Amino acid sequence: MQNLTPAFKDYALLILLAAIFGLSFIFTNIGVQQIPPLSVAAFRLFIAFLITYPLMRLAGQSLPAAGSIWIPVFLSGLFGNALPFALVSWGQVKVEAGLAAIFMAVMPLATILLAQLLTSDERINRWKMAGVLLGFLGIIVLMGKQSLTSIGDELFRQLAILIAAISYAVNAIITRKLTSLPRYSMVAALMLAASVLLLPASLIIDQPWSLTPGIKSMAAVLVLAIGSTAIATLLILTIIDRCGATFLSQINFLVPLFGVLFGTVLLSERLSANAYIALAIILVALALSRRGQNQSASTQRP
Repeated sequence: MQNLTPAFKDYALLILLAAIFGLSFIFTNIGVQQIPPLSVAAFRLFIAFLITYPLMRLAGQSLPAAGSIWIPVFLSGLFGNALPFALVSWGQVKVEAGLAAIFMAVMPLATILLAQLLTSDERINRWKMAGVLLGFLGIIVLMGKQSLTSIGDELFRQLAILIAAISYAVNAIITRKLTSLPRYSMVAALMLAASVLLLPASLIIDQPWSLTPGIKSMAAVLVLAIGSTAIATLLILTIIDRCGATFLSQINFLVPLFGVLFGTVLLSERLSANAYIALAIILVALALSRRGQNQSASTQRP
């Protein structure tokens, strides 16, 4: 049963999850220093599957039977895990962890636009539109004049992270079709599907057996698999169970803040002034879009 008034424990879980996601940009930054981005993403997912599968079995659940349900499972595995993990890992070869976290904050704004186009029950209003427009302004400020006027490696890597955020938004629409699955079964199935999509490409392209990464990079991938993938997914399910998806959506305000904070403290990143201005603009955009969602919900109540 969901809590209409979230307790201290619920806010603690939300902050913990935001911190885990914020740290994921740090560990991705460390991992890609000695391990190819594709392999970082692939092994992160495969290790997460090896963790979640026995948890699923202990819960008395099993993977979905062969059938049409695997179509949305694989689509969700692609857009919610395989594609964004690979794109973010590749992008962070050159893009700072703090900047990557700010880029990912546009995901809920992209979800609003996609829901308007692909669903019939998520209508846009003036507050949502204002949030989307302001969010795009934040992206322009974040990318900066130099990236926008010159085509270079950094621009493409920034765009990769932006596409990853849009990919997460696509997944938010797809996962509506997976709510009928038992939760542990759903998580294990998604990790398996994403691993199947990425692992063969990693083995063929990167030939990971020929790599000699250091302990630091290998530990970073292990932490990503355990913390930012397996534990984070289970925390998401717990929070939704206790307080619902609307309460969980507040994490979008916290993750970019943690990402910037950890990048500054742990990696000694020094972001430009426009990055902090962009962060403020995007947070305001999220606040406006949230007001629009609350307004839509109130008009739909009987």
